[in-house]
Amino acid sequence: MGVKLKNMMESLLLTKMDEVIDKLDCCKCEKCRMDIASYALNRLPPKYVATYEGEVYSKLDTLSVQYETDMLNALFQGAKVVGEHPHHDVIFETSPESIVKK
Repeated sequence: MGVKLKNMMESLLLTKMDEVIDKLDCCKCEKCRMDIASYALNRLPPKYVATYEGEVYSKLDTLSVQYETDMLNALFQGAKVVGEHPHHDVIFETSPESIVKK
């Protein structure tokens, strides 16, 4: 098995977004989710690992309160920006049943 380079921040952020997506006041379509993740990842430090062992150590390091706070802050900021400027013509109000087309 070869060594691969991976940004652990990406997988950790996507996992965190899945945990809090219902609290984000925005559209939850895949396009908006990826826009929110892109916004957040561009504002967080990358956490690259090259081995499985490095991945484990990186995950242990991210358990700190500061890492979680930084991820949540970036996600909520991203949801605000994407919600104000979505890349589609659907507005998400409160539930999937209330989707309104412009």
